[in-house]
Amino acid sequence: MRVFVTGASGFIGTAIVKELIGAGHEVTGLARSDAAAKKLIDAGARVHRGRIEDFECLRRGAAAADGAIHTAFYHAIGHMPLGTRLRVIAGGAPGGIVGRFVAAAVGADRRALETLGQALAGSGRPLLTIFGTMGMTPGRMATEDDAYDPNTFGGPRSKSEDTLQALAEQGVRTSAIRLPPIVHGSQDHGFAPRLIQIARKKKESAYVGDGSNQWPSVHVADAARLFRLALEKGPAGGTYQGVAEQGIAFREIAGVIGRLLGVPVVTKSAAEAAKWFSFLGPLVRIDNPVSSRLTQERLGWRPTEIGLLQDLEQGDYFAG
Repeated sequence: MRVFVTGASGFIGTAIVKELIGAGHEVTGLARSDAAAKKLIDAGARVHRGRIEDFECLRRGAAAADGAIHTAFYHAIGHMPLGTRLRVIAGGAPGGIVGRFVAAAVGADRRALETLGQALAGSGRPLLTIFGTMGMTPGRMATEDDAYDPNTFGGPRSKSEDTLQALAEQGVRTSAIRLPPIVHGSQDHGFAPRLIQIARKKKESAYVGDGSNQWPSVHVADAARLFRLALEKGPAGGTYQGVAEQGIAFREIAGVIGRLLGVPVVTKSAAEAAKWFSFLGPLVRIDNPVSSRLTQERLGWRPTEIGLLQDLEQGDYFAG
């Protein structure tokens, strides 16, 4: 199968490209830079030069493929061209500059998803994209059959699940892949390294309250295999949860980080967490248990890689 992948040179995208090529698929990745293009070529993929905000570029990439996987997303306002940044800052969305950025980024992502879907409409070709399990109702075990909660931290982006469902009705074989806040493995630059960085800088590893709130996790190689399985055999409108560990108490994560750094492990109040964890403050106290039982039953997916705490112990998270 010829597969067009956005975000193909990123942490998760790189693993997906490797998994697809290893299974015999032909991959073309979107590359915004020479460095990204070289990384794709070295991996054995073809290169489609362009930017995620260039919708015509996305349309051409998807139209030439047998299916598409959309993993790209703006995570920093600095990724945007100057003109776009100025429009975001000057925009009218609530919540100040950050709120306007989030609204603009989510809106741009939805338009990108729609563009990819329109290029595949009526063909039965697959289109997969990522959502976060933080978009599910906190404090209860989330299943694949549960709808997202628009009032959560991940709710704004999760609304694009509605876009996928609309595309499924237009003859696109869509799959929504919900991934946990910590996708771990070599070259991870997400939440786990950030928590380590904070603990190293402040010389304490912290959790909030009693630290019993749970975060799910998955190894990036297991996540990539889930994408391949959904691409190959997922029915239209499928929703899957790429979770290997349904919930690790946050204090356990903080405990391993503290021990490996040789710093005290401490508790913080909710008010203290807002300052201690910076932009992660609203996240570190969320209880986000998530099940992947139905995903495993429906696609035959079985996570086989090491868990988060073992990866922290044995991986390269504390190198340097």
